[in-house]
Amino acid sequence: MRMPTWIRRHLAALRALLVFTVLLGAVYPLAVFAVGQLPGLNGKADGSLVKSDGRVVGSRLIGQSFTDANGDALRQYFQSRPSNAGDGYDPTSSGASNLGPESVVDTLPDPKLIAAGKEDGNAAQSLLTQICERGKAVGEREGVDGRRPFCTPGGVGAVLAVFGTRTADGTVPAPTRVVSLNEQDGVVRAPFMATYKGVKVELARYGEDYAMGKVVPIRGNAPDKPAVPADAVTASGSGLDPHISPAYATLQVKRVATARGISTAQVEELVKANRTGRALGFMGEPVVNVLTLNIALDERFPVQK
Repeated sequence: MRMPTWIRRHLAALRALLVFTVLLGAVYPLAVFAVGQLPGLNGKADGSLVKSDGRVVGSRLIGQSFTDANGDALRQYFQSRPSNAGDGYDPTSSGASNLGPESVVDTLPDPKLIAAGKEDGNAAQSLLTQICERGKAVGEREGVDGRRPFCTPGGVGAVLAVFGTRTADGTVPAPTRVVSLNEQDGVVRAPFMATYKGVKVELARYGEDYAMGKVVPIRGNAPDKPAVPADAVTASGSGLDPHISPAYATLQVKRVATARGISTAQVEELVKANRTGRALGFMGEPVVNVLTLNIALDERFPVQK
């Protein structure tokens, strides 16, 4: 007796399900796992884990912070580039700030909340202020000029709101009012510049609307080529970059050598040993792995306690 067509179709579908379940659910994953365990591939397949003193301390593919409980940089270690992934280098929150070059105006915090020791969840720093703040902090830590274009000496974006009649090209030749948008009244004593085109510059006040003013970034007198490299003040797209540029590594050599009581030549030797060139000889830029460099420092020149 011939089975009905609908039963034959269901049996064929069941056979296909069983076959593909075995192939794709068991055979293929086992084959991939087996290939990953081959010599030369097993380390990468297992996450490129790095061990020190017999224990896993991280992955050479994921960055991490080298700071104390207060978030301050440990002077005996090379510092990684900034991270916007969660609280920093969180693989579960990988991502960038999504702020672009036009992000130059901060959202100021409520001074009442700050006075009460609370955080204002609505406050936010612009990308420009983040870069300025980091540049200032790195400059102070490394003992170099941390100034950057369009940044105030206090480490925020040097941006004005200029009020007055605009010409056809959008400029305001005769301002009637000028406000320093990222410097808050009650937080700083005076704006980064006293006057603009003969008009006194005011500090920004929380709650005031400056949307009608023309936003004017002020370059200032920072050097054309800042002493602090770009990767020291900007986060990577993933927020997990484990590398820094050779320039940023070089900037930190003196501090690390002093903290460990060794010569800069000894530190530079380890920096060179943990530097990798361009991928395939032409893609990307040379980089230094911060984790493996710091481990090498601890192994060769441990800090005397």
